[in-house]
Amino acid sequence: MNLIEHTLLTLDFWQDNVTYEGKSMPTGTLACAALNLSDEVIAKLSQLCMLLNLYMGPLQLGLANMEQMEAARASAFQIVELLRDTPPFSLLDYAAVHSYVDAVFTEDCLCCATDFVKSGNLNLSNTAENQKAITLLRVLPVMAHLGFSLAEFKKELLPFAERLHESDRTPDGYAASFGQYFSVNPDMAADNPGWMSLANASVQYAAATVPGKEKSQLVKRMHYVSFVGMFRSDLFEGLCVGHAPRKCPICGTWFLTTDARPTKYCGGLAPGDKRGRTCRQVGNLRGREQRELAADHPLKKIYDRRTNTIIQKLRRGTLDEKTGAVMKRLAKNKLERAIADREYAAGSYEAEMSQEALLAEAQKHLK
Repeated sequence: MNLIEHTLLTLDFWQDNVTYEGKSMPTGTLACAALNLSDEVIAKLSQLCMLLNLYMGPLQLGLANMEQMEAARASAFQIVELLRDTPPFSLLDYAAVHSYVDAVFTEDCLCCATDFVKSGNLNLSNTAENQKAITLLRVLPVMAHLGFSLAEFKKELLPFAERLHESDRTPDGYAASFGQYFSVNPDMAADNPGWMSLANASVQYAAATVPGKEKSQLVKRMHYVSFVGMFRSDLFEGLCVGHAPRKCPICGTWFLTTDARPTKYCGGLAPGDKRGRTCRQVGNLRGREQRELAADHPLKKIYDRRTNTIIQKLRRGTLDEKTGAVMKRLAKNKLERAIADREYAAGSYEAEMSQEALLAEAQKHLK
C-alpha cells in the first residue's frame, strides 16, 4: 500500500524545483498554496477530524469498535471530497487517494490493528496482517491531525510570510528575515516559533527521472510524517534557492516569486473586474496611475509627509537605519494598497500611516 511507503508524503528536490506526485514545479509552490487555504476550509476540516480522533484514541488502545470505524470512514471520505479541488491537495490523484481510504478504513484493518496493539508485538515483519495494522495506525493520525496542524501552520507561518513580503526580495533579504523571525537555537517551547523549522522528516539521495528530463538526476528525497511538515519544508527549501511567497495587493492571494524582479501581482483573475482582466493587468494600470499621481493627491501627500519625517529622523540620528528601512517599505506598501483598495484608502490608511503606528509595526516586524 503506497501510503505506508510515504509516496504521498514525499518530495524530490532538484536544483530549484520540487517534484511531487510526478509533477515538477518551482520549490515553494506547495507552501504558497497552503498559505492560501481559507479559514473556512480549515474549520470544516477540523470538524471532520473530530470523528477521526474519536476513532484514533480507542484504536491505539485496542478498544475501537465498528461504529467508531464507520463514522471515521465517512468523515475520511468527506475530507477527501473537500480537498480534491483545493490546492495544494488538488495535485494528488483523487482516484488513488479515494482507493487508499477505501482500503484502510475497513473492518479487516480494524481487526488487524486491534490484534496488533493488544499483542504488544513490536515485530514489524512483513505479514499481511501486520502491514494492514501498521498502515491504519500511520494513515489515521495523518488525517486526524490535518485540521489542527494546518491551523497551526497558518498561525505560525503567515506572520513570517508577511515579513518576507516586506523584505528585500533577494536571498540575503530572505535570510535576514528568517534570522529575525526564528530563534538561532530553536527548541520545542510553545512560545518559540522556531519549532516550526524542525520538520519531522527523513532524507535520502536517489537517482530519479525528473519530469521533463530524459536521464536520471541525483535528487534529495525527503519523506514526511505529515502534510504540514512537507509544506513547511517546501517553504524553507524554496527560500534557500531564492523563492519566496508574496501577497497580491489586488486579490490578497499568496503567490511565489522566483527571482529578484519586483513582481507585485499574481496572474489570477482580478476580483470584481468586469473586463475579466488579471491582477497583473489591473496592477500594471494602477502602477501607472500611481506614478502619475499628482504630488498634491491626498494619498500621496500622506505618504510623502511620512517618508519625509522618517528621512529627517534618520539624519538626526533619532531613528536607526534598520527600523527606518522597514518603516519606508511599510509606508510604500500601504500607499499601493490604498491606490488598489478604495475602502482601505477611505478607512484605516491614514491612521496606519501615522508615525507612531508605522514605528510600532516596524518594531513588531523586527522582533
